[in-house]
Amino acid sequence: MARSHGLEIFDVQLRREPIGMVLRVVIDRPDTGGVEAIEDSVGIEDCQRVSQDLSAILDVEDEFGQNELGDKYTLEVSSPGLDRPLRHEADYRRFAGRLAKVVTREPIARQSAFAGRIAGVADGAVLLEEGRKTHRVPLDKIKRAHLDVEF
Repeated sequence: MARSHGLEIFDVQLRREPIGMVLRVVIDRPDTGGVEAIEDSVGIEDCQRVSQDLSAILDVEDEFGQNELGDKYTLEVSSPGLDRPLRHEADYRRFAGRLAKVVTREPIARQSAFAGRIAGVADGAVLLEEGRKTHRVPLDKIKRAHLDVEF
């Protein structure tokens, strides 16, 4: 269904929250292999279209296990956001030139938190430029990372 709108599923969560069960679907534009501009991000209209279509499908089909969802649940459709998580090597290539924050599982040169502009990926490491210094952060040492919002 997301593909029919030129989108892809980035994440799906089914969680019990204070308001009840919440089915959270995060949509994104497919990676085109180039550097992505902010203008290429998912918009409110995209979320509305997917939400309406997905809601109709969930109302009609038991494909997603209505027994697990119960009779009442809240459907949320959103984008990964401006501060989207970075999960794979392709994400760092896709968002080259953008600011990011990275936290490692263990210190690298006595440092476990890095911030800088993504300069690319080389030899299994993310290159982050921070001023005149370039940090080489091995992909397999990254605990979590996300884009940093620029104004």
